[in-house]
Amino acid sequence: MNIGKYLLPSQVLLAPMAGTSDKPFRMICREQGAALTTSEMVVMQKHLLNTNKSKHRLDFRSEQSPISIQIAGSESQELAESAKQALEFGADIIDINMGCPAKKVCNKAAGSALMKNEKLVEDIIKSVVNAVNIPVTLKMRTGWNEENKNAPTIAKIAEDNGIKMLAIHGRTRAQKYNGDAEYDTVKKIKGIVSIPVVANGDITSAEKAKKVLDYTGADAVMLGRATQGNPWLVGQINNYLTTGKTSKAPSLDKKISLILKHILQIHDFYGHKMGTQLSRKHIFWYSMHLDQEKGSAFWPNINRVTDHSEQYLKFHDFLYSI
Repeated sequence: MNIGKYLLPSQVLLAPMAGTSDKPFRMICREQGAALTTSEMVVMQKHLLNTNKSKHRLDFRSEQSPISIQIAGSESQELAESAKQALEFGADIIDINMGCPAKKVCNKAAGSALMKNEKLVEDIIKSVVNAVNIPVTLKMRTGWNEENKNAPTIAKIAEDNGIKMLAIHGRTRAQKYNGDAEYDTVKKIKGIVSIPVVANGDITSAEKAKKVLDYTGADAVMLGRATQGNPWLVGQINNYLTTGKTSKAPSLDKKISLILKHILQIHDFYGHKMGTQLSRKHIFWYSMHLDQEKGSAFWPNINRVTDHSEQYLKFHDFLYSI
């Protein structure tokens, strides 16, 4: 699958996820075979660019090309300027966020709230595509709610105005992350556009990924929450789509080695204090993935730890006790 001049080496992509797809996690998923990873959503306003959060979100040093940066906003000129700014931070691909269902985003008429206004969608896409000379992609939902599933209309608007790839999460904004994702809308979009289409939502296994691709005709799958605590899913899906054979999960020793490397990378990237805080959710996800019963008992203890060295050692001992 191509995004502009970039030929992606697999059909497995990592979704942009606020609070999850940061630099350490993107690099882990690339190691597992993700063809493309996209940054957490970034609002490129001048007063925010100097914050620690933005500095970390916009650090792509030593990451593998192509670098995809997701921008968010509610006005066409604002997003065009954000796209230009993203170029300065090393973007090879710009992704426009029209999929986030979070209230704080939608209340500002950004994210999936944009899907309510098709004229604004067109203005935004035109402005961003014309502002940069690199590929622009779009991530969206199936629509605002069940009565307003206008993703196919927006898909045509996107294609007609220069978008190079579409990623569709199979839920409406109103659903948030509730209920099951549906893929009929993805299939419909694939039938009316010629640009690459990526299916997203509830893809939790290699078999499910294959089933979704076969049903929709989509060019690739995008993995989101299923990778939390389980980045090996990327490689398992990639192997299955490539060979048709189910691969075994890595051994526990290999998993532990990668997990501990990930925690150290978080500590190093964010600094010890913030790194300790941000490691907690990953420790929870990894613990629950490996052994739900033991993880549940271990979590209240590790969650209170404030020193990075103690956190690492306690987690190390827990992992080797499973």
